[in-house]
Amino acid sequence: MNKFCKTITGALISAALLISIDVTAQVAPKPAAELPKNWHLMDLKTDGYYGISLNQAYQFVKGKKSKTVVIATIDSGIDTAQADLKPVLWTNTKEIPGNGIDDDKNGYVDDIHGWNFLGGPGGKCDFTETTEEVREYNRLKIKYENLTSAPAGSEKEFAYWEKVKLQHNETYNKSKTEIQQLQPVMNALMATSGYIKKALNLKAGASFKKADLAKITAATDTVKQSKNVWASVFEQQGGDETSAKIINDLSEYLAKLNNDVNPDLDARKRIVGDDPNVNDGKPYGSNLLKFADAEHGTGVAGLIGAVRNNKYGIDGVADNVRIMAIKAVPNGDEYDKDIANAIHYAVDNGARVINMSFGKKISPHKAWVDEAFKYAAAKNVLLIQASGNDNLDVDTKPEFPNDMFEDGSALDADNVISVGASADKADANLAGSFSNYGKKKVDVFAPGVKVTSVNMDAEFNTADGTSFASPITAGVAALILEYYPTLTAKQVKQAILESATPVTGLMVLKPGSQTEKVDFTTLSKTGGVVNAYKAVVAASKMKPQGI
Repeated sequence: MNKFCKTITGALISAALLISIDVTAQVAPKPAAELPKNWHLMDLKTDGYYGISLNQAYQFVKGKKSKTVVIATIDSGIDTAQADLKPVLWTNTKEIPGNGIDDDKNGYVDDIHGWNFLGGPGGKCDFTETTEEVREYNRLKIKYENLTSAPAGSEKEFAYWEKVKLQHNETYNKSKTEIQQLQPVMNALMATSGYIKKALNLKAGASFKKADLAKITAATDTVKQSKNVWASVFEQQGGDETSAKIINDLSEYLAKLNNDVNPDLDARKRIVGDDPNVNDGKPYGSNLLKFADAEHGTGVAGLIGAVRNNKYGIDGVADNVRIMAIKAVPNGDEYDKDIANAIHYAVDNGARVINMSFGKKISPHKAWVDEAFKYAAAKNVLLIQASGNDNLDVDTKPEFPNDMFEDGSALDADNVISVGASADKADANLAGSFSNYGKKKVDVFAPGVKVTSVNMDAEFNTADGTSFASPITAGVAALILEYYPTLTAKQVKQAILESATPVTGLMVLKPGSQTEKVDFTTLSKTGGVVNAYKAVVAASKMKPQGI
């Protein structure tokens, strides 16, 4: 479960409160009206939802020919058999599937639909990792743990160590606290789900949804308590989640927390076999893209380009794309080496847009990623990234990766768009309560609150996160390039940003606060929300430029 999609932690802590007190006095919250699964595509004026006005965009380009655009997702992998995605997967036609030979001699054997930089021999994958600050803390503590000042010649690294140590301690304490809060919740959910299944005459391995709770009539106090617990969780989650998925998500999150407190520091070497602190160009990884953690990457891909108008799943934003899946994001923090190599792989294999729904607080090899950003720019490739879910002002506390290059060559790259998450109504809650923001470093907001996409194995997933706002924006970028393929990455960025009308005068709750309000325009560079219709109109007026 990628941290740039919001977890169900808050809902489960609320459920824990129901569990821990006299539930006979508890009443499940009144259900909120369900949002349409495609609200993020709708138009505020026509439909009443602050989506991206996609229908209007398609009306504008109606009758025009489109050109297929390759868009890469650097993420947790993808369900390559998902019916809504299978027809739009990028295929490396220079490679012969399954022959164990690097036919196109690009260094990646049998890379048919992309590459897995977390893969290892024997079909294994390093998809449960810890945070970067935990890895760096353990790498450096042998040298500096007992020192109070920098040794001569090591002043820079010692200053870095002190930064890492502070971040490590913050992460460790937070994770330890959340484990103490959530482990009892996990135990309670397992127990209460058992009572619900028994009341519904379901088998032990079966699952249930919110609607199933209404089928329970005669019930003991224990079953009533269990109903209240699950009604609270389902209400907080929204959408059409199953009990099995909620428990699985919590299990993944607890695994991540436990790996912060008791890290498996040998997993990378044991599974992948390379040294993530040495970027020597030697090949590593595998071509296997679907693992148990591929839910996030599958949802991201669906928002970009799930087959439209097929009466199945959802409709993606772009209608003529091929999605190149690159697995480089574990349940934990990504490695700089993997991200740099993933960007190179995407660029070298023809991607024009790269979506990056990930991020972290420490970047030990930022120079490698900076170089990859520059490489993408030189090859006219647009990078679109999630701003993050820590409700932070990233102008003052940056997260990584970012386009403030270490060598000072850029503070705001022409080919990078950072996206915050917005909600469905133009009211005080328009800015996602979790979203990072920044007048200088976040470019624009896009739908990212209670957004629904396809999941693995023909399921759906409704979630919050800048992880979802980013691919929606990437889909708009791809749509522009489908119909205006001669535009540069810089021009596409310009079209998206210039067309995001500032939401002037709307006072919204500042992300992370329940009381403080700010003008929405102060939260990003544009002060607006991505609009596909206005973006394609803006693009249509641009003349091709050299890069």
